[in-house]
Amino acid sequence: MDSFDFSDTISIAASPEVVFALVSNLALMGSWSPENTGGSWLDGATAAALGARFEGTNRSGDDTWSTTATVTHFEPASAFGFHVTWEDYDISDWLFTLTPTNEGCDLRESWSDCRPASFLEEDAEAGFDRAAFTRTSIRTTIERLKETCEA
Repeated sequence: MDSFDFSDTISIAASPEVVFALVSNLALMGSWSPENTGGSWLDGATAAALGARFEGTNRSGDDTWSTTATVTHFEPASAFGFHVTWEDYDISDWLFTLTPTNEGCDLRESWSDCRPASFLEEDAEAGFDRAAFTRTSIRTTIERLKETCEA
């Protein structure tokens, strides 16, 4: 499960443990992402764990929405990933992987678009390119994470 539509990597002068603690903290993701505003654990979960579910909250302009995600990868200091659904639709897969380096670690954020063709058509009619937006969003997110980790 390592083939994604897009991924981007950044080197961070912080340990993989520090970076992993941040990327797996739902409440903090809204601090870095241009679209995600955070999230909350569901079904009694209180922290990230394999199979745990969470509600993710998002905003774009005046539009807000929430999704449900299930943690698909949970390897502390190595990988955190989740599958996103909205109503009965598969939306996307996200994966953060960390590789130790002499200076700290490399963080890779990966995204795979799983939306149905009808969603893609609606976006095209509205003049919105989800793939282009997400590429920029990923770069912004990992640059902001780097700033936080190195501050």
